[in-house]
Amino acid sequence: MTLILDGCAIATMDGDRNEYASGHIVVDGNRIVSVGDGPAKAADGASVVDASGCLATPGFVNTHHHLYQWLTRGLATDATLFEWLTALYPIWARIDADAVNAAAGAALSRLARSGCTTTTDHQYVVPREGGDVFAAEIAAAQAVGLRFHPCRGSMDLGKSAGGLPPDEIVEDRDAILAGTEAAIDAWHDPSFDSMLRIAVAPCSPFSVTGELMRDAAVLARRKGVHLHTHLAETDDEDDYCREHFGGSPLDYVESLGWAGPDVWYAHGVHFDDDAVKRIGASGTGIAHCPTSNARLGAGIARAVDLRAAGATVGLGVDGAASNESSSLLEEARHALLFARARGGPSAMTARGALELATLGGAAVLGRSAEIGSLEPGKLADIALWQLDTPAHAGIDDPVAALVLGAPAPLKLLLVDGRPVVEDGVVGTVDEPALTAQAVRASRKLVAS
Repeated sequence: MTLILDGCAIATMDGDRNEYASGHIVVDGNRIVSVGDGPAKAADGASVVDASGCLATPGFVNTHHHLYQWLTRGLATDATLFEWLTALYPIWARIDADAVNAAAGAALSRLARSGCTTTTDHQYVVPREGGDVFAAEIAAAQAVGLRFHPCRGSMDLGKSAGGLPPDEIVEDRDAILAGTEAAIDAWHDPSFDSMLRIAVAPCSPFSVTGELMRDAAVLARRKGVHLHTHLAETDDEDDYCREHFGGSPLDYVESLGWAGPDVWYAHGVHFDDDAVKRIGASGTGIAHCPTSNARLGAGIARAVDLRAAGATVGLGVDGAASNESSSLLEEARHALLFARARGGPSAMTARGALELATLGGAAVLGRSAEIGSLEPGKLADIALWQLDTPAHAGIDDPVAALVLGAPAPLKLLLVDGRPVVEDGVVGTVDEPALTAQAVRASRKLVAS
């Protein structure tokens, strides 16, 4: 069917960064067919949404998450990353498919409420027993209706071999590679309007062997999928890499083939000038997670410098256990504020923050041709924000109102042309039931 959003301000994020004070968007099926100024031309049988008082933006893209961590929010609240991981690894070791499904349903619904239409997930805890956790989170994403890029994560370097995670939570390298290839074969859809793509994602330098990192890169490139890992999140990680590998985290992963447009790193907080230049030159992507980095006291990533150097940079909320709010809208605001705290009031504009949340994330995931802007031919992933509330009325610049103002109500969220959120309610699932399911799963996991 044809759907018309009429009378809204529009931040297209197209190549010319066109904006309209009162315009229209016409959607046919899952594609945008028209974006422009003024009212739309009448179309027989079209459904028209009165979007006056609203701002339409591209749907937000979340480039880093750990959905299962929804069940362990509010724990180790004053810990460093390594302290936090050490406290939570034993709890996470007990997850199963039912727990992951419950966590993912609640976490994905929260993402939808914050304007997210496409999200990744990094599922690196894979229990030896307890069912298929990967299939469990995919089922949750299909129920909520978000475009999903789950990353088959892994850890094979346990504490007895010099890694950080306890031995009972790591996998055998051959099992990891076989399981990863099976997930790609079962789920990956490379089509233009794909709702499901898989990435290969060994966890981090302190939880994965070099052999697995190298073999994973070979596998991903043979299968034509992207690569993802944590990198340069904390000073502790930098110290670990220099002690064990004789160089920085970036030196280490680059030596194993982990650089290029098909690779993206989560965090990237501790990169020096040379590292920033190398990442930019290779076109590697960065998932910038300002809230999680602040929550764990890790520091502020050089997002502005990385973009200037040529890196692709998107936003990530990270796991809910290190970012209890899990809001992509808040992530855009924090990206702007932290960039200015680091580099002054002109370091990042409101539109620059919106670009990170939309086009930047699309580029990191290799989907710039499909999502990230509002223009004819692209997929109908659209967020419609209500900006005539008392908290926003009187702010003449709608983009500034969205990024700098109080969290705006979400009037409508379209994913692939289908409504997922309407008037602030996720309509694809029973949210109260998801909440109750997640609470039960959390209490069972933490108490066991």
